[in-house]
Formats: sequence, C-alpha cells, structure tokens
Amino acid sequence: MKFDVVIIGGGMVGVSLALALKDSDLKTALVESCLPTSPPDDQSWDSRIYAISPGSVSFLENLNVWPTIDRNRVTPVYEIAVFGDDSSARLDFSAYDAGMTELAFIVENRQLQAASWSALKNQKTKVKVFCPMQCTSIEWNESHANIRLTNGKVLQAKLIVGANGLNSWVREQAEIEVSQHSYQQSGVVANFSTEQSHQNIARQWFRRDGVLALLPLPNKLVSMVWSANEEQANTLLTLPEADLCQQVDEASYHVLGKLQLITRPAAFPLNFVHVKNLIKPRLALIGDAAHCIHPLAGQGVNLGLRDAHELATTIIERGSQSDCGNYPLLRRYERARKEDILAMELTTDSLQKLFNNENPTLARLRNLGLEITNQLPLIKKYLMQHALS
Repeated sequence: MKFDVVIIGGGMVGVSLALALKDSDLKTALVESCLPTSPPDDQSWDSRIYAISPGSVSFLENLNVWPTIDRNRVTPVYEIAVFGDDSSARLDFSAYDAGMTELAFIVENRQLQAASWSALKNQKTKVKVFCPMQCTSIEWNESHANIRLTNGKVLQAKLIVGANGLNSWVREQAEIEVSQHSYQQSGVVANFSTEQSHQNIARQWFRRDGVLALLPLPNKLVSMVWSANEEQANTLLTLPEADLCQQVDEASYHVLGKLQLITRPAAFPLNFVHVKNLIKPRLALIGDAAHCIHPLAGQGVNLGLRDAHELATTIIERGSQSDCGNYPLLRRYERARKEDILAMELTTDSLQKLFNNENPTLARLRNLGLEITNQLPLIKKYLMQHALS
C-alpha cells in the first residue's frame, strides 16, 4: 500500500497534520493504536485542559475542528496574572494591551480530541486511517520507507511523520539522539467550583514548592495545574477533598474564595526532552515526539500545532519537487521550527530552575525580574506576541 505521507500517532497534533494535508495532492495515511473515546454525555469536566493560543485557534478553524467544539465548554482568557513567591512581585498581561480580544482559550483535552477525530471521519476517503493498529517495524530505503503493521500489512511511504508522543517509538527507530531529564515533579490536575468569579483571568503563582496555576473554566469553575515535587504531589493526590480545597485556597491566597472539588486530582510526570534533529531522510517529527517542555507556560500543545502547520505548509508548497520526503525539503521545515522550539525550551527550563531554587539571592532577583518586566511594555508586548502565535 503506497502513500506519500504516513503519520504515526493520532493525538491532536498528528490528526491536525492529517487534516491539513487532506485537500492536497498527497496520498496520506494515519496509524493510531487506540480508538478515541467520546466525551461523556454529562456535566463532568476533564481534568486535562489546554490553553489554546489565538494562532492555534486560527489553524484549527481552518481545519474545521474549532467550530465543532461546544462553545459552552470553552472559556476565553482576557488577562493573565503571574505572581512571584513574595507578596509584591507580579507580572500582568491583558488582551486589551495586546490589541486582542482574547489571550487564549481554555478547553478540555477530550473535547479537542473528539472534534479532531470527528473532522477526520468527515473527510471520508481523503486520509486512510488505520486504527486501532500498531507498527512493528520500519525499514528505511533511499526512495521510501516501509512500515509493517500488526495485521501484517506493509505501508510504503515517501515520508513518515512521528507524532506519537514523548516516548516516541518512531524517533527510537530512526535512532535520533535526544537529551532529557526529569524535573522530579508531577503536574497535579483537578477542577474546582469557586465562591468568587475568576473574571476570565488565568492566575499563576511561582512558589518555592512548585508552580500553581488556576485557569478559568465556564461560570465559576477553574482548572488547577500544580507542578509539585514528587512528595508533595503524592500528598495532594491522597488528601481528603476538604483538605485539598483548603490547601489550594491557601496557596492561591484566597483569591477565588471557598473552593469545592468537582474533579478528583490526577498527576503526570514532568520531563524535559530536547531532540537533536527534527528530521532524517524520509522522516519528520512533530509534537511531543519533537520536544517536551515544562507546562509552566502552557505552550506545549501550541508548539506542537505550530509544528503540524509548518510541516503541512512546507510539503504542500514544495513547488516542482515531487518527493515530499526529499531531505533538502524537510530541512526547510526544521530550519523554520528550530528557533521557536529552542526559545520555548530555554525559557521554560530556565524559569523552572530559577524558581525551583531556595537560594535567597536568586529569590530576590527572580521576584525583582517580575516587577521590572511588569514595568516594561515593550518586553511584555514581545512576550505576548510569541505566546499568541
């Protein structure tokens, strides 16, 4: 079975690339091991949420994904308030100052996944989907690559795209070098109802014991992401509901009044992964297979969607080059993405290390840095422009 592009991994980033290629002249396939589950027909909330930038929303709108998401489950963010680990350090961003109507949109992972797969199903035969299906081996050749599936079929591809997450099997098969380390932290997530209105403000506290974020959901609901050391994360996961609400309330300086837990906490390990090369002959990496950053900036999924958008643009606009897996062509994609990825890796990794340090001199400097940045509109504008893309 011959294809131009075979995408391995059916998460939101992989599916978005498939959708971006569906109207091109490229014969495309997608391989995914697990069938996506539909959101439950109830009032529950997914504990895994994303802050989607306006740039990513535009991309998803063009793919007919964003318009199909239930608007009652999407929350615009008008302001972002970032606090240091003392009472005075603060950094504020507003949509008004940025000349935007919103800084981001908060949406559940399951809503995005369901909308993405619904759009994929609606495109009928333009993208061939193999799901549930796993790959067992890849054979690399000069003119193509062969992917063997668990059902015995072999897919021939001019280009393989690895979109299969942090521990990418595709990346491993290509023997691409990575540098990585664990943050020795877990991201603890849960949802709460609040006594006071969040006013569509996303709030984040850089604490000496981690980073706490409360992100607005519809009405008086918020989603918590607490990047905590492993001992504290285990404590948060096992606390009785009332004690957990009290601890989050105290850590957020009672800004939203009394909290009530509506979604039990869950946790996921936090890691940093830098990939030496985004491409090899017949291969390109996107999403978490290409990079993994600390969630303190809420930019991981947006980084992946920018990968998908750039790769689709590169191979669609390849001109007279008929081979979409041509190495010099793929180099265009890698050059276009390197600066954005490196900047986000450096920013998030440096901030995590800076605030996860008990040195009193560093504590004074980092809080002073927040205060100074808050008084410099040009720097704030630059930071916002990067986050909005």
